[in-house]
Amino acid sequence: MIKSMTAFARAERFEATLAITVELRSYNSRYQDILLKLPQAYLPLEGKAKELISQSLTRGRIEAKIQIRDSTDEACAFEVDEMMAKAYYRSLVRLIERLHLKTDISLEHLVQMPGLIKPAETEKDAVACWAVLAPCLSQALADLDAMKAKEGDFLAGDFETRLAAIETVLAEIKHDAEGLLPVYQDRLKERIAALTQGLVEIDPARIAQEAAFLADRSDISEEIIRAESHIRQFRVVMAENEPAGRKLNFLLQEFNREFNTIGSKTGNVDVSHRVVWLKSELEKIREQVQNVE
Repeated sequence: MIKSMTAFARAERFEATLAITVELRSYNSRYQDILLKLPQAYLPLEGKAKELISQSLTRGRIEAKIQIRDSTDEACAFEVDEMMAKAYYRSLVRLIERLHLKTDISLEHLVQMPGLIKPAETEKDAVACWAVLAPCLSQALADLDAMKAKEGDFLAGDFETRLAAIETVLAEIKHDAEGLLPVYQDRLKERIAALTQGLVEIDPARIAQEAAFLADRSDISEEIIRAESHIRQFRVVMAENEPAGRKLNFLLQEFNREFNTIGSKTGNVDVSHRVVWLKSELEKIREQVQNVE
């Protein structure tokens, strides 16, 4: 089965004094790219979190936002920068004296100073936090994978519809190509007659020989056989339980090579028009394959 690289998942977990929320967003990318946002106090867990994410991500960009709320007394503690408070107070006193103001300095004036009061920096228990974060992150990754698989099913359905249409058109091209020999014979006769204005007798054997030569140069049976083989292989890759994006993209390049050769070999107008349609469908598939993991 194929999976999309675009998905979203969210998971929450509450245990003791910890409340953890994980949000995951995945996008298209040729390589594995992980962007992790983690509270500053829990940065020691960054390596473990990225490792867990990378195990479920073959390729693509994933943005992970992790929120951790600790409701212990230590986590809710604040500290005051006393040196900053004293310096700020002295500055206010000097300002009042210089401007000859009649006012008092209250605590309200002091607490307005940015950075004067801030959360106390306490050492976090990374082991205890990881015990809660790991299952929460795993659940979010599982949900993300399920959404990627669901989106992949839609892509697979679209691919199958287009592959079936390509098969039908290839069969039509194959049928038209089988009758090229008499077409070339008639064209040669018409051209020679037009050039000689009927003054030269046409050798049927030579006409047949030249027509056979042109038909052989225009033979597209091998290209059609390879294109049909690519279709079968495309379906096999879609059904495999492993990342399919790169393989499918390679097969599309092979498809394009066969279609280009068919278009350059055949002189049949109807076949040429069908080749243009085939390449158009191929481009639509290629755009979708860019989203396959």
